[in-house]
Amino acid sequence: MSTESQTQYYRHGRFRVAGGVLPDAVTAYRTYGNPANPCIVFPTCYGGRLDNRGLLGQDYMIGTEKALDPSKYFIVTLALFSNGQSSSPSNTPAPYNGPYFPAVSYEDNIRAQYAVLTKALNVKKVYCVIGFSMGGQQAYYWPVMYPDFVERFIPICGSARTSPHNRCFLEGPKAALVNSKDFDNGHYTREPQFGIRAFGRVYSAWAYGQTWFREHGHLANGRYASLDDFIRAEWEGGFLGTWDANDLVTLLHTWQNGDVSTIGRPEVVAGSDDAGFANSLAGIKAKGLIMPCKSDLYFAPEDNEIEMTLLKNDAKLVVIPSVWGHLAGGGSNPQDDAFIKEHVRRFLEEQ
Repeated sequence: MSTESQTQYYRHGRFRVAGGVLPDAVTAYRTYGNPANPCIVFPTCYGGRLDNRGLLGQDYMIGTEKALDPSKYFIVTLALFSNGQSSSPSNTPAPYNGPYFPAVSYEDNIRAQYAVLTKALNVKKVYCVIGFSMGGQQAYYWPVMYPDFVERFIPICGSARTSPHNRCFLEGPKAALVNSKDFDNGHYTREPQFGIRAFGRVYSAWAYGQTWFREHGHLANGRYASLDDFIRAEWEGGFLGTWDANDLVTLLHTWQNGDVSTIGRPEVVAGSDDAGFANSLAGIKAKGLIMPCKSDLYFAPEDNEIEMTLLKNDAKLVVIPSVWGHLAGGGSNPQDDAFIKEHVRRFLEEQ
């Protein structure tokens, strides 16, 4: 079992972001373990919340018998802007509420997280940044933005920039949501259930490998009676009542525009500067453990293989041999959890 922790909130005050300004920006976070121990940063992913509500929780890797041991490390989990806990369209007052919430980049999030660590928690050095999916992309951003602050990084099912295919995949669930009859261009006055249900259904096929479906993984050993039963319970139910529609759209745009080569260069369009991308990865000083899943349909391991040719710090590539696709890295099953735990612990203990 992981150590219990309460959500805390850091107020940044007026905070510049990619699309404008947040007049009173807030970053939600939790801490586990003794602050005197080496610090591990573990930010949220898409669908991830610190309170473990909805689709994905954030403490599945934290515990004395898990990958991140709070008796050895001081673990800080941080919520992305637009996840419904940190500043988001759903919790920001007018005039920046709902569809008027400004665009936010990964770079904005990492700057905010750095402020939490250094100002609220007095962290002088981060031993490791680890993350899954969007959290894995943040794990890449940290050592590029703060090369002398981060010693190690572990992206799990994530990449240093969002590939064209990944961006294209995201257009599907986004279109299902924003074109629904109850989304109303983001001006809905009650939960747009048609849109959120459609969003979850379109997304669901991408989260797992084809073999997982072929082997009837969606039936969960009899828990679900059919594919439709599974989709309704896990993918409609995972978002309904927990995730705000405008939050989903804004956070999705952060994901689509991920690219470490745009750091400090707002004029650069994500995915457009291969030379800048190569230079960004070559400049990373931190030791890296890169962990894609072989059957991931949108953070494909081939992207990480390319990154390995650009990293100059003896980074390690360990592919998760799973049929679970993208969710292999998100605490979805004991076998993959054990595989990740073995390699993460070994990497953290290396001299």
